[in-house]
Amino acid sequence: MKTDPGWELYRTFLTVVRERSLSGAARSLALTQPTIGRHIDALEQALGAALFTRSQSGLAATAEALSLVPYAEAMANAASAFLRAASGEQQEERGAVRITASEMVGSEVLPAVLTSFREQHPRIDVELVLSNRSEDILRRQADIAVRMVKPTQASLIARKLGQLRLALHAAPRYLAAHGTPRTAADLRTHSLIGFDRASSVPAFPASDLRITRDLFAFRCDSDIGQYAALRAGFGVGVCQVALGKRDGLVPLLPGFLEFTLGVWLVMHRDLKSTRRVRLMFEHLAAHLKAYIASEL
Repeated sequence: MKTDPGWELYRTFLTVVRERSLSGAARSLALTQPTIGRHIDALEQALGAALFTRSQSGLAATAEALSLVPYAEAMANAASAFLRAASGEQQEERGAVRITASEMVGSEVLPAVLTSFREQHPRIDVELVLSNRSEDILRRQADIAVRMVKPTQASLIARKLGQLRLALHAAPRYLAAHGTPRTAADLRTHSLIGFDRASSVPAFPASDLRITRDLFAFRCDSDIGQYAALRAGFGVGVCQVALGKRDGLVPLLPGFLEFTLGVWLVMHRDLKSTRRVRLMFEHLAAHLKAYIASEL
C-alpha cells in the first residue's frame, strides 16, 4: 500500500457494503454519488484490490471486501465512541450515552425509564440500539448494555438486577371470544403466537405439545411483532409477566411454558469515572429493578 487511506474512505466502504449501492450510500452519508464512487475507486487503488462487483440486486462485496468488513466496523465503533467521549467532560452532566437492549426491553420498558432520566438530566442525550444480539461493550459499540446473559470479561462491570419471568398470556377480548384454555391439550384448539424461522424457545419440562413453527397461527421472529399480536387479541403467546400485568393481559396455565431470564446491566470499567454514564447506569439499575419487582 503506497498511501494510507483516510478514514472517510473506510466509512464510505462500510456504508456501500451495507446499502449495496452507491446511491444508497450517498443518501446515508449525505454525499453525492460521484463522491462515493471516487472514495471507492481511491480505496481500491490504495489497497490494490477490487472491492465490489455489479449484480442484478446492486453492488456485491467481493470476498476480499467481506474479509475487511469487521475491521471497518471496529473503526466505525471507535469513531462513534470517540465522538461520545468528546461530547462531554468526564465530570459534567452533558454529552451522549449509548445503550443497547433487547427488542422488548428497549421498546416496551426503557422509553419511560429514559424519559424520566432526561427530565432529570436535560443535557444528556440518549442513543438506544434495539438488538437481541449482544453488542460488544469491549469494542465500545455501546456504553451500557441491558443483557439477558451474564458477561464474563473481567474488564466489564456487570450488575445482576433480578429475574424476568415469562409465561403464557392472552388478551381478555381473545378469551371472551374463544374461551380460556385450562390444560396444555386445550392449546391445540387455540390460535397460538410464536416464531417463524428462528426458534428462541428454551428447554421446557416434558410435554406432549411439540414446539415447532407449524404449531403457530401467527408467526414472527420479532418479539415486538409477537407482543403486538398478543396485545391485539390475535391469540395465546408468551410474554414477560410484568408486561402482561401492565397491559391487562391474562396469565394462563401457571407453570406450563414458563421460564425466567436473568437481567444484567453492563458497562466497561473505563467508564465508571464518567459522570453521565454512571448516572445513567444507576438510573437504569433502580428503575429496571422496580420493573422486575412489579410482576409480584
